[in-house]
Amino acid sequence: MKYRQLTKEQFESLHEDFARFLATQSIDAKEWKKIKEEKPQVAEDEMNVFSDVVWDDVLTKTSYVEHFSKTSVNLFKCDKKEIHRIAIKITWDINLLEQKGFEWLMQNPMDNSVEIFKGTKPYNSERNPEIFDLIEKGSSISKGEIFEYFNDLVS
Repeated sequence: MKYRQLTKEQFESLHEDFARFLATQSIDAKEWKKIKEEKPQVAEDEMNVFSDVVWDDVLTKTSYVEHFSKTSVNLFKCDKKEIHRIAIKITWDINLLEQKGFEWLMQNPMDNSVEIFKGTKPYNSERNPEIFDLIEKGSSISKGEIFEYFNDLVS
């Protein structure tokens, strides 16, 4: 398995896609029920393959990822061959996880208490697993507005 199995909630929200996936393998609802009961490992394997397909699709379409903590922000732009990072650190007691703290940062990006670092590096291995690792460590897929805002400021 390349990534991790989708959660129960994710499977439920993708049940029609999963049914189509099974149908491509000539497995209908009746057959699926029988497989789950009689061959649980085969059912698990099918769920794992489907999960990898979904994750690969999502990650391939992902261009931006962001991670917020109380006093720092890591913004990533995920190109095909390299990943760009903008790291922002606040040097005074503010909580960026709260709306008030985030708004302060967006209104005062050049304040003396804001440190901004920018870097680019090629992926260590494959693009999608590296982005998946960032997500598993708490990052969220984003539309990139915050990355582009700070990228324009520091360019």
